[in-house]
Parts: sequence; C-alpha cells; structure tokens
Amino acid sequence: QVPPVESGGGSVQAGGSLRLSCAASSAFSYLTGIATVAWFRQAPRKGREGLAALWIADGSTYYGDSVKGRFTIAQDNAESTVYLEMNSLKPEDTATYYCAWAHGYFLMNDRDYSYWGRGTQVTVSS
Repeated sequence: QVPPVESGGGSVQAGGSLRLSCAASSAFSYLTGIATVAWFRQAPRKGREGLAALWIADGSTYYGDSVKGRFTIAQDNAESTVYLEMNSLKPEDTATYYCAWAHGYFLMNDRDYSYWGRGTQVTVSS
C-alpha cells in the first residue's frame, strides 16, 4: 500500500504553535479501520522518537512523555487526515517529523510501522 504524506512543517518561534497534517494517499479507512497512525520525529544523528499514536478504529490516543500536555493527535474522518497539534514549542522540538501507519493496534515503537511519509521539517527558533 502507499505511504502517507505530511504537510504543515515550517519555522516558528519558541512558544508558538504549529499544526502538522498526515494525509493518506488512500483513505485510512481502506485499512478496514484496524490501523494505527503515529507521529515520530528525528533530529540529526538521533534515532526516531515516538510522539503520538492514534487507533483509527476507536480514536484512542497515546503520547510520548516528551510531548504530553503540549501535543495533541486528532483524526478528521471526512478528509482521511490525522493531525498533530503542537503547542508551546521549544528549540529542542526542531527535527524532521514523520507520519507512519500500520495494520493493527500499536503504540510508538517505530519498528511496528511499515508505511512512512517523506517527512516535514519543523524548526523552532529561540
């Protein structure tokens, strides 16, 4: 199946907000609804860090410790899009952000995901 496509990256000042979008080339519902969509990020020379996951079937959400209380993952069923609302951004949030999905119920282990977007760059200035 085809990978998702991220958009919404850019530059923002510390303390600001940014909304990322993850759109399915085909609808996420095409996966029969039994799927997880998740957001990861990777800074230079670092591994991928899990940020948030959403279970398409029931809308359950899960967050990594580093972003709890600041980031929110949400689903727009009409547009087959999953969003990542990022608030109170910090310079250390600067990274390439990736959307990924997989069949089944998963959390934020990158090894569980087979389909990855190309990434969108987020830069937070102090």
